Amino acid sequence: MGGIGPSPGHSAMTRLARPMLLALGAAALAPLPAATLLAREASAPAGPMTDTLRHEIADRADSDLRDFYAARGNRPLWIDANGRISPAAATLLRQIENARLDGLRPGKFKARNLEKALTRASERTPEALAKAELAASNSFARYVKGLRGANHGPMIYESEALAPVVPTEAAALRAAASAESLEDYVADMGWMHPLYAPMRKGLANLRYDDHQRYQIAMNLQRIRALPANPGARYVLVDTAGARLWMYENGKPVGTMRVVVGKAEQQTPAMAGFLRYAIVNPYWNVPQDLVQTRIATNVLDRGIGYLKNGGYEVLSDWTEHAEVIDPHRIDWHAIAAGQQERPRVCQLPGKDNFMGKVKFMFPNRQGIYLHDTPDKHLLRKEVRQLSSGCVRLEDAAKLGRWLLDEPLPAKARSPEQRIELPELVPVYITYLTAMPGKDGITFRNDIYVRDVPQDEKRDRSRMAMSDRP
Repeated sequence: MGGIGPSPGHSAMTRLARPMLLALGAAALAPLPAATLLAREASAPAGPMTDTLRHEIADRADSDLRDFYAARGNRPLWIDANGRISPAAATLLRQIENARLDGLRPGKFKARNLEKALTRASERTPEALAKAELAASNSFARYVKGLRGANHGPMIYESEALAPVVPTEAAALRAAASAESLEDYVADMGWMHPLYAPMRKGLANLRYDDHQRYQIAMNLQRIRALPANPGARYVLVDTAGARLWMYENGKPVGTMRVVVGKAEQQTPAMAGFLRYAIVNPYWNVPQDLVQTRIATNVLDRGIGYLKNGGYEVLSDWTEHAEVIDPHRIDWHAIAAGQQERPRVCQLPGKDNFMGKVKFMFPNRQGIYLHDTPDKHLLRKEVRQLSSGCVRLEDAAKLGRWLLDEPLPAKARSPEQRIELPELVPVYITYLTAMPGKDGITFRNDIYVRDVPQDEKRDRSRMAMSDRP
C-alpha cells in the first residue's frame, strides 16, 4: 500500500485544476452539446489543424498512436470542430495527477507534459492544438494500460479470458473514441469496472479517516481484479455484503440476498463461466462434512439420521457406484479422522441441501450457486453461514435470467442437466466498502482480509503466546 499517501482532497484537486481553468477559459470546459459529441469524428477540424497533427504524429507518435490516427484520417479525439479542448482532457489531467490513489506514479503518465500542452492550447494555434491532442492521447493510453495492469487483489480465474486485459494504446483510444460521450467515459473511468470510479472518489475524500481510507484502498485493489466489461451479461457475488447482482451491458438489472461461507470456511475470490444448471440435484456431501457433520449426527442420533435426511452411502465416486449398508461403516473412526471417509449422497427432494437447482461453473474449489431449503437464513443480516458455496434467495429468478425461460416446474428425473444458451461469467469478490448515493458504506471485515500484513503477524504472535 506504499502508493496510498495523504488524500489530495478537494482543495488540492482545485489547485491542480486552476491553471487549466485559467488557460482554457470557462468556455473550453463547458459541456459539449450531445449532437457535437455524437458527431465529433465527422465534424473534427480540417485544414491547418489536421495537417499539423499529421506532422506531429509522424514526428513524435509511436506506432500504436500512428495506427489509431491513421484509421480515423488523423482527425483529433480531444478537440472539437471549433478548436476547443474537450473537458475530458482536464478530467484526465486531474486523474493522472492523483494516480497515487491507484497505487501508481503520476510521472509515468507524463502529467506535466499534458498540463503544459493543455495550457498552451489556449493560444489555439494549429501547432499548440496538435501538441495538446497528441499529449492527451499519449497520457490517456499510458494511464489506461497502467491502471488495467496495476496490482489487484487475489482472484482465482478459471480462464485467462476472465482476467482483466491490458489493451494496446490503439485499442484504449478506439474504446474512448467509440464512447457516446468522451467526457463521461473519462469521468466514469469507463475502461475500469463501474464500481471503480466512485470507490476511487471516496479514497480522495477527506471526510474518511485513515483506517477507512485504507479499507477503501484494499477494496479498490479487489475491484481492479474485475474486468471493465466481463461480457454483455455476468453475475457478481459480494461475499462481504452477502449479495448477488445480475449485470447487463455494464449495469445491474437484478439483485438478491445470498448466504456465503462462514469465517472458518470462506468463499474464495474467484471467477468462472456458468455453463449449465442441474435441476432436481443430488448433493454429494463434501468429504470434510462427512467427518464433521454426517458422522457426528449418526453418532448422536443413530443410523436413522441418514434415512430421515435422505442420505445414502455409496461404494465409490464412479458413475456406477453401489449403495452400501451404513451399518458397515465405523462412524466412530470416521468422526475421529482415523479412517477414509466414504462417499455420502443426499437424494433429491424438498429437504435436499441443494434445493431444486444448482448452477455450475466447474472449479477445483467445489464452489457453485444453489437453491436452499433453509430460507430463514436469508432473512438474517449476517449471512456468512455456509460451508463455502453460495445459497440463493431466489434461484428461480436467476434461472429465468440465465436461461431466458423459466426452470422446469417439475423435473421428471434426478440430476436433469440444462445447458445455458451462452456461457455467463460469474465473479465472486469481497467488498467491505461499497460506493452508494451518500458516499462509501463500510461493512464488517468478517473474513479479516483488510488487516495489514504487519498487524496480522502481530495477531499471530499474540495467539501463539496465549497457548498453554
